[in-house]
Amino acid sequence: MTEKEVAPEDDARTELSKETRIAKPEDEKVESTEEETVGLESEAKGPEAPEAPGVEEAAEEEEEIEIVEEKFYDLNLRRIWTAPREKRTPRAVRYVRQYAAQRMKTDNVSLSEETNSLLWNRGISKPPRKIRIRVVKDKEGKVIVFPGEGK
Repeated sequence: MTEKEVAPEDDARTELSKETRIAKPEDEKVESTEEETVGLESEAKGPEAPEAPGVEEAAEEEEEIEIVEEKFYDLNLRRIWTAPREKRTPRAVRYVRQYAAQRMKTDNVSLSEETNSLLWNRGISKPPRKIRIRVVKDKEGKVIVFPGEGK
């Protein structure tokens, strides 16, 4: 068999199959879009999700903390800048944790996301020179470090 003999038969078959393919998918597409729109309408009528669950949960967590002790500190981070360039901000994070643990007399210290972003705002090599923090201790002895007002 040569290519010329096979080609005309294939062309005829492909033309017929193209026509049937074109006709069938259009009908199916119309039906599927109607089904999709009905499905989307039923989903839209379903129960609505809360708009901002993260914001409400964060506020509730902060309110749930029974504050035993709360203090404000101004930290001068000048000694952090003596560290190698690519280790400054991690060192600043460790320093803030150590400082809060020492002042509040506990080892269970965590930084809030705001404090962490405050330290990491300018990258790994340029932490702030000075920061103001609010250290909160709850009845279980857990200490959380929040950014203070001002700087």
